[in-house]
Amino acid sequence: MKNSTRIAVVFFLFLLISSCKQRQEARRPISQASGSFMKKSIARNKKLVSTEESQIQNLIKSNPNVVYLASKKGYWYSYETRNTGDTLTPKKGDIAFFDYEIKDLKGTIFYSELELRPQTYYVDKQNIMMGLRDGIKLMRKNEKVNFLFPSNMAYGYHGDDKKIGTNQPIICTVTLRDFKSEVLYKKESQLKVITPAAAPPIKKEAPVLSKPKDTLTPQN
Repeated sequence: MKNSTRIAVVFFLFLLISSCKQRQEARRPISQASGSFMKKSIARNKKLVSTEESQIQNLIKSNPNVVYLASKKGYWYSYETRNTGDTLTPKKGDIAFFDYEIKDLKGTIFYSELELRPQTYYVDKQNIMMGLRDGIKLMRKNEKVNFLFPSNMAYGYHGDDKKIGTNQPIICTVTLRDFKSEVLYKKESQLKVITPAAAPPIKKEAPVLSKPKDTLTPQN
């Protein structure tokens, strides 16, 4: 009986070890497939970026009279209105007040400035388009700038679920009307006391003069 028990235990352990090895070996293709998927995904993204950059470069070449500057973040921009008198630009802790318009690279309007105005943006504290988040910090007050954003700096793979589709590079025209610190903005808001509507002035009527009585002339 003892020998039978030992044989049964050994046989059970053998089956258990064999099962564990099979499970471990079964995981390898999943890991390899995952790595292959990542490589293909990276390759697709690189191709997409390259294609969009070519489209943007073609647009730039088609406008030789416009000077476009390349940013370090992977987008391009040009000035319609430039403010060389100021040096300050929005930074974290400021509130920016701006208007903007969004078009595709052919100039078809997705959203007009009238649809989107006005915009109040707490710099680096609100979730907005990545390119716009960076681009606003390059601008001075009263400047108007055309930004050329590839899709990864705009609305990416998902678009905006409305008018802007998948992987859509865009032209974003921004006018920075003003910016100020949050502290100053709050102080100004507190000082704006709502005053009651002014009562209409009381109209003074001219005094009514009594009609002079007829004077009686003595009769002879």
